[in-house]
Amino acid sequence: MSDELQIGSGSLRIGDAAPDFEARTTHGPVKLSDYRGRWLIFFSHPADFTPVCTTEFVALARHQDKFDALDCALLGLSVDSLYAHLAWVRAIEDRFGATISFPIVEDPSMAVGHAFGMIDENAADSAAMRTSYFIDPQGIIRATTCYPHNVGRSVDEMIRMLAALQLTDEKNILAPEGWRPGDDVLAIPPLSAKDISRDEDWFCHVVKAP
Repeated sequence: MSDELQIGSGSLRIGDAAPDFEARTTHGPVKLSDYRGRWLIFFSHPADFTPVCTTEFVALARHQDKFDALDCALLGLSVDSLYAHLAWVRAIEDRFGATISFPIVEDPSMAVGHAFGMIDENAADSAAMRTSYFIDPQGIIRATTCYPHNVGRSVDEMIRMLAALQLTDEKNILAPEGWRPGDDVLAIPPLSAKDISRDEDWFCHVVKAP
């Protein structure tokens, strides 16, 4: 594990650089910095062979093409061993016909989970882990989500968040509530009084998506 993983639990925020690490995965050894140059969603789950996590992984597998279209890699993590990951991936494919084509990190020491704030630093196990980090091509954390162990994430929301982050990076606009690709967007409001128009909607001006 990288020395950068000395970062304490809960200390990572939007705008921080994601700490690098190297670990074993279902696709062989992986370093987080291997993903520089493209978007990455790095996410944790409480445990293999659990019902909610299984539904998440099946949904992620079935939406893999949408993440690929947005040039975004996926990287999973739990405290389970590599062998448990491999057995679970096979069981998901046999039972649901869903192929997990992204790597899953083993983290039995919880070093990565603690470093990313995926586990409370005083926790004895990983039961609270269901966290996602949206990391941009420069390795910067751009968004995070955290769900309890008994409520699954929405894969549709993961894709929506990713698409919104990419669009607002590329264009000088804002994504409104509930925005989805193709929807109208918001213009960035003026920063000085002299630039404010007489239009009543200057502070919330809807425009066509670029």
